[in-house]
Amino acid sequence: MTNAKTTRVLSVSVPVTDPDAALRFWTEVLGCELVFDGEPVPGVRMIEVRPPGSTVGVVLLPPDSPIPVAVRMGTGDADEAYARVRDAGVALDNDEVLRWPGVPPMFAFHDPEGNALVYLEDTAG
Repeated sequence: MTNAKTTRVLSVSVPVTDPDAALRFWTEVLGCELVFDGEPVPGVRMIEVRPPGSTVGVVLLPPDSPIPVAVRMGTGDADEAYARVRDAGVALDNDEVLRWPGVPPMFAFHDPEGNALVYLEDTAG
C-alpha cells in the first residue's frame, strides 16, 4: 500500500449560515480568490475560496450540508487508502469508495476526536 498515504491537504471546510456574506468576507476582507460557487449537489450551494498563491482552499458550506464539513486530503490511491483506514478499525461513512462523474474517487471518515475527514484520489499530489 504505497500509494495510500496522504499527499496533501486540498481544502478545509467552514460552516456558514449566510453564504453571500461569507463570500464577501473571504474575498473582500481577507483577499481570497473565488475558485468555485455552485451546486455540486442539487440544492446545496458550495463556495470555495483560496488565498492568492495557496494550493489549499477554504470551502464554505451550510452547517446541515450533505457535503461533509471536513478536512479534504489527497491520496495517491483511494481504494488502497480506503482499505488502510478500514483495516485500522476506523468507522467509514461510506460503504465503498464513491465514484461520481467528474469527481475524483473519494470517501469520508472521522478521526478519533470526531473530526470529519475526506480522502480524494489526488493524481496531482
